[in-house]
Amino acid sequence: MVASFSLLADMVRQVGGERVAAQSLVGPGQDGHVFQPTPAHGRQIGQAQLVVSNGLDYEGWIPRLLQSTNYKGPHVVVTRGITPVVGGHAQNHGSGHKHDQDRHDPHAWQSVPNAIIYVRNIADGLCEVDAIGCASYRANAERYTGELEQLDADIRAAWQPVHVAERKLITSHAAYAYYGQAYGVRFFSPQGVSTESEASSRGVAQLVRQIKRENIKALFVENVSDPRLIEQIGRETGVRPAGALFSDALTPASGEAPTYIDMMRANTERLVRAVRNGA
Repeated sequence: MVASFSLLADMVRQVGGERVAAQSLVGPGQDGHVFQPTPAHGRQIGQAQLVVSNGLDYEGWIPRLLQSTNYKGPHVVVTRGITPVVGGHAQNHGSGHKHDQDRHDPHAWQSVPNAIIYVRNIADGLCEVDAIGCASYRANAERYTGELEQLDADIRAAWQPVHVAERKLITSHAAYAYYGQAYGVRFFSPQGVSTESEASSRGVAQLVRQIKRENIKALFVENVSDPRLIEQIGRETGVRPAGALFSDALTPASGEAPTYIDMMRANTERLVRAVRNGA
């Protein structure tokens, strides 16, 4: 089984269990937005029984890769059945790309209820290619869904003590609209929904003014983004960056976020701590 990036590979492993060997095309700590497949990745696709991707134009390179390798097997798009958010929401004030405002935000996994839909789609795909293992995939999906429901409840509980008016943060690119929608948090970013989009100087200046006006105290870089832009905004506003968030990639096994659940817990802990310390 081949998943497009590390986060989906983790979910495939959770549902697939011992029957499935899941490989990730985009490795831990790598950015799926700007990924360039190599012939080795084409060979991985050629040998795959199932390909799992996010969709919503997150992996713009996937259709070309499937076509060039003549892949004819099943392809699960995990965002099937999810209501997309457009353009990182109106909170994406600094984007220098107008078309970003009209694009679907692909980062649907940032809302745990959406991740539960991902899991259902993955289980369906695995059952399609391996009917004998279907009962075990359904059982794994049910167990994992229970863990995700607990995670969702824990995230809501973590935000409970923070007044809604104080739940405002800056991140490098507009990757958190789904998280914001699910958990009542407002995110602002100088870049659009893709790390490829350039932040305009006008957009950055507007964001700097907004940080000062709204007294936003929490500023984050991401594990896949160039930190210089956020550092510049920090210098201009006097708000010190509060560390890094995990947006589009997990860490290697030895890191702080080797699984999706670890990633969501780590991000929530950092976000809540930064907002409360700044308040």
